Amino acid sequence: MKVEILSKSQEAIWDKFVFDHPLGTMSQTSKWGEFQAKIPTRGRYWIVVLKNRKKIFGGTIVIRHGLAKGKSWLYAGRGPLLDYKSKHFKKNIQLLLKEIKKIAQKENSIFFRMDPPLEKSSYKKWPKLNWFFTSHLGFQPEDTLILDITKSEKEILEQMKPKGRYNIRLAEKKGVTIRKSDPKNKEQFEKDLDTFHKILHETAMRDKFYGHRKSVYKAMLETLSEKASLYLAEHQGKIIAGLIATFYKDTATYYYGASSDSFRNVMAPYLLQWTVIKEAKQKDFKVYDFLGISPENVRNHPWAGVTDFKKKFGGAHISYLPSKEYPFKKLLYIGYRLYKFLRK
Repeated sequence: MKVEILSKSQEAIWDKFVFDHPLGTMSQTSKWGEFQAKIPTRGRYWIVVLKNRKKIFGGTIVIRHGLAKGKSWLYAGRGPLLDYKSKHFKKNIQLLLKEIKKIAQKENSIFFRMDPPLEKSSYKKWPKLNWFFTSHLGFQPEDTLILDITKSEKEILEQMKPKGRYNIRLAEKKGVTIRKSDPKNKEQFEKDLDTFHKILHETAMRDKFYGHRKSVYKAMLETLSEKASLYLAEHQGKIIAGLIATFYKDTATYYYGASSDSFRNVMAPYLLQWTVIKEAKQKDFKVYDFLGISPENVRNHPWAGVTDFKKKFGGAHISYLPSKEYPFKKLLYIGYRLYKFLRK
């Protein structure tokens, strides 16, 4: 058994492992790493693997996140990919961590965060891991809404809340149209992306959340290519809503959404979602993931508004175990956690 960091030429082997692994998601693919590396504050990624007789049996993408004064932290989004019910689980985590510590030394990293897709229904709690601390700061949501799209369109509509169905029909009646932006048409794609980003800024100001620079969404769509698409809703010749969705394995995921303050009464976001759901179904995807809702029985949660919107489409509430963090520099890590707490 050995641990190693894969070279660029070995990434295809890793991607096959991710695709075949029951917990594998797009966040663990080399293309996701490439996308993240194009974000200036991140810039680098590594694929750390466990091998037995030259065959990969575990591992993770590790992405660098820059901090002030040349420091950083390291992130395994929806990773590592391991057999979490194996008796060797702790040993395998420690083997990976030993190699990740070497990266941390070179990158002046304060801590390492991991958040594999371990559903609470299957894994009641994390096994005890020395010096790992629970964190609720993971980029991947702990609660999400999963829609089964193997059912017929009629069945999917019937399990929605009445207001969801009504708003889809209303948008159609009002003449809202949906189209997918084509990255090959570079001039139009740039215009579409620019408009989407402006609308996203409107949405962020209205709903009080932080968005990214336009370059992040552009890098995502261009790097992930056919696995990520920008959809736009138009009314009276004007783009009034947009959505970026990803497509990997059997799951389509609603990643980013935006809606203009103009023409909000025509309910464009509902038809937008329904169009992407139908397209995913036609392409034989089995699941539509709304990527993030507020936890149950939590009042005044910042995601309350968007959660109400998403729940109108039906689906099942899924909860994941929270992230775990391992500090390399304990005092700086405590300071980081305190800073994040005070910013709430």
